[in-house]
Amino acid sequence: MDVYVGKFRRHWSLHRNLLCHHSTWFQEAGDKKIGGKIELFDDDPRAFELLVKWLYQGKIDAVTDMPMDKKWDYADACQQLYVLCDKINLPQLKNMAIDQFRKGCFEAGLVPGPEEMKPIYDKTPPSSPFRKLVSKIAARQIMDPESKSDASTYKECFQGNADFAIDVINAIKEGAGGKLFADPSEEDGCHYHEHVLGQRCSAGLYN
Repeated sequence: MDVYVGKFRRHWSLHRNLLCHHSTWFQEAGDKKIGGKIELFDDDPRAFELLVKWLYQGKIDAVTDMPMDKKWDYADACQQLYVLCDKINLPQLKNMAIDQFRKGCFEAGLVPGPEEMKPIYDKTPPSSPFRKLVSKIAARQIMDPESKSDASTYKECFQGNADFAIDVINAIKEGAGGKLFADPSEEDGCHYHEHVLGQRCSAGLYN
C-alpha cells in the first residue's frame, strides 16, 4: 500500500495486510481510493515514521536515550504521532506517544506553548487525555509565580476553543486545592475605582 504523508508528500510503500491488521482505518481508506493509495497530507512525516517503526518492530524510541538537544523535537513528534493515532484508532500507540511526550517535556525542562496546544484541541475529541494533559500544563504555567506565562499567553487557544478555556479553569480550581481568594464584595472599594496617575480614593469617600 502506498502512503503519502505531509505537505511534501513523503512516500512509504508498506504491507497492506500489516496496516489493516492493526487499524481498520487503513482498510476502509484503501477501499475508497483507486489503487489503494493513502494520502495523509495533514499529518507529520515524523509521526508516520514512528508509526512504521512500531508496526514493524513493536516499539518506538525512548526519549530517555536521546541527547538533550533532541528530546524536545522528539516530544513534539510524539505529539503529532498521538494526533495521527487518534485519527486511525490505535489506542496502544497513542498511550506510548503521550508517555514519551510527557517524559520528553520533563527531561528537556520545557513545556508546550499555545502553538502546540491549539492543534490538540482542533484535532482531538473532548474526551481526549491529551487535552487534559495540555490544559493542566497551561493551568500550572498560569498559577506558577515564577513563570512568565499568564492567561493572555493562551489567548489564541481561548478564542479558538471554548473547551480549552473550561478545561484550564477547572484545572486551576482543582490545583488551588479549595483555597478561596478574598471576597471582592468585602474588599476596599478603591480596588475597583478608576484613578488618575495611580491615585487612590480619599479614606471613606465612597463608604
